[in-house]
Amino acid sequence: MANHKSALKRIRSNEKRRVLNKYHHKTTRNAIKKLREITDANEAQKMLPSIISMVDKLAKKNIIHANKAGNLKSQLTKYVSSI
Repeated sequence: MANHKSALKRIRSNEKRRVLNKYHHKTTRNAIKKLREITDANEAQKMLPSIISMVDKLAKKNIIHANKAGNLKSQLTKYVSSI
């Protein structure tokens, strides 16, 4: 168990961040799955910018690696243009 007030606070704040990071990551993954299920090109074009924004935010907060974010954006853009 932690012995210092600051260590106890760090444990509490780490848990809060972990839960928020998990929520944002899972939400983004679900949005990506929904985009990949869409067959209507117009609807996919409308959804793409918001999902790219979500992926960029994950990369900015180091929840996912920057290269993974780039690969995801590339794959999604390629998919939407092929519909």
